[in-house]
Amino acid sequence: MPTPLVVSDVAKSFTMHLRDGICLPVVANVSFSIKAGECAVLGGPSGAGKSSILKMIYGNYAADTGQIIVPYRDRLVDVAAADARTMLGIRRDLIGYVSQFLRTVPRVSALDVVAEPLVARGIDRDEAREKAAALLAGLNLPERLWSLPPATFSGGEQQRVNIARGFITDHPILLLDEPTASLDARNRDVVVSMIRDKKNVGVAMLGIFHDDDVREAVADRIIDVTAFSAQIGVAA
Repeated sequence: MPTPLVVSDVAKSFTMHLRDGICLPVVANVSFSIKAGECAVLGGPSGAGKSSILKMIYGNYAADTGQIIVPYRDRLVDVAAADARTMLGIRRDLIGYVSQFLRTVPRVSALDVVAEPLVARGIDRDEAREKAAALLAGLNLPERLWSLPPATFSGGEQQRVNIARGFITDHPILLLDEPTASLDARNRDVVVSMIRDKKNVGVAMLGIFHDDDVREAVADRIIDVTAFSAQIGVAA
């Protein structure tokens, strides 16, 4: 599909139940679309709502109003109104996500953490682990760490596992929330190359990058979130 992600008039606010139910608006009238093979970047200051927009697209946050339209199983689906079962399928087959934080099951090796999204899609485990190993090697994670649980790793090592896990599939849409934040220059360059490879095969990407060099290297355009911010200063 030429435009696999369309966001239309989306709004989000948070109700502070411990503060007498005060409603804090975050974003309103969020509207944009992402084309296949494009990497768009959400721009704006901290607290403008960038991460909230990514989380609504992935279904972690519910949108108050508006639509988030994606093509799923030969039909158009509104993520903002999708049920839990549909969202599980969309995450498995359509929308990948690289967050700032790695959440893993204790005692599961880094190799299996990275391979798991392919196994969940029916790929043979040995084949999935082979692809996982190639990604981890490309991201310069020492092989001696592959059999260890990533909860024991440094922040930069965990982030490389996170990136490998997010990039291992062929999801048509990929969300990137500060994927290079904990990386050194060498591995930032690796991630830039990985993003370009995804663009070349037609993946639609939406990201947040506070690193100016990375943003300039990958962004086809910047979406200014301050145009949608209902209240600057609310945590995203």
